[in-house]
Amino acid sequence: MTSLPSPEPPAKMPPRSALVADLPAAVQWLAAEAHRVIRASAVPMHDGTLAFPPQVGIGYDAFWLRDYAYALEGSLTSFTNEELSAACRVFIRALRGDGAAVDCVRLNGTPIYQPGYGTMGREPVLDGPPFTVSVAWQTYQRTQDRTLLRMILDPLVGTMRSMPRNPANGLAHISSPDERCAYGFTDSIPKSGDELFCSLLLVQASRQLADLLEAGDRAADARSWRQEAERISASVRRAFWDESAGLFRATTGTCNVPDIWGSAFAVWLDVATKEQAQRIALYFKEHYDELVLHGQLRHTPGFLDWNGQRTAANSGVYQSGGFWGTPVGWFVYALDLADPALADRTVVDMVRFFQVHGACEWINREGQCQLPGYTASAALPLAGIRAMLSCRGGR
Repeated sequence: MTSLPSPEPPAKMPPRSALVADLPAAVQWLAAEAHRVIRASAVPMHDGTLAFPPQVGIGYDAFWLRDYAYALEGSLTSFTNEELSAACRVFIRALRGDGAAVDCVRLNGTPIYQPGYGTMGREPVLDGPPFTVSVAWQTYQRTQDRTLLRMILDPLVGTMRSMPRNPANGLAHISSPDERCAYGFTDSIPKSGDELFCSLLLVQASRQLADLLEAGDRAADARSWRQEAERISASVRRAFWDESAGLFRATTGTCNVPDIWGSAFAVWLDVATKEQAQRIALYFKEHYDELVLHGQLRHTPGFLDWNGQRTAANSGVYQSGGFWGTPVGWFVYALDLADPALADRTVVDMVRFFQVHGACEWINREGQCQLPGYTASAALPLAGIRAMLSCRGGR
């Protein structure tokens, strides 16, 4: 989501005895590391509000919406109620008059609507509205601040209504590859057509908005958004499922290739049917060595790039073949359906890598760490891992 520095040299390997040995130890270490990284990332904005940029110590001059949402999802207790309420207000105030939501807000309070500090795409990033709702939902779960809730409900409804969608099926939509960026963790990939990942974010956000509307005594509006979540879910299953691959595809236009992150996220959200979830889990198991390196995950199948071109397995960098920690919770939640032991090993492998190199934004095919101290990599996997453990035997 930003330009990248040169790779960090590998850290000295700690003593073998210091590395986690099993899943419980890995989860305990990751939770502590997520909290440490989040607190270490905090910087004051111009008005004194604490911002939590995506990475520790690199000098980010902005507060990124999606990375913050992921930090909340995995490690909500790392924040005080006051910090949560103040940060939520930052992103609500940044909503544009037409409802558009930000990519990030600079530390001086300036809202930025396109990635690359406003340089990528003609229009605001597609994932802004659902991540704004996610931040508000997480904030209310912790604070139960009804004054804040009353203030934010109408702006949240407005931003969700502003999101570009296909009117025929409700799916998130991009008219052309240069119009706008899609999901921020693929913002360097020019997509078009109906787009899977942001459609899944819409499902999640519609459910969350319904929760908030119910809490705000707006039951009829809440029902409407729950129905919308079901409508979008059904459209996802129709528009993106590839029966031959056993995965969901990323778009109906440009970059119409199987989406590994999106398929895992669809299982996590319970958007995939039981049969689809089993197919996805089996694909993850059978193609594991193409998809995973040191417990971290590619965006696309190991033999395909975003344009559908065959490449050497595990080739590429960044969002075009790099391996990421951010989606690992969704991945193991799905993989657990086919191979619980392999799901456990994935978490342990990732944590052992993080213990040596830090929680990286991504790693290349040589296993070199890019941007250590990355909050989403440390925090977000915890949500999926914990859900996997709580669901075992009950799915």
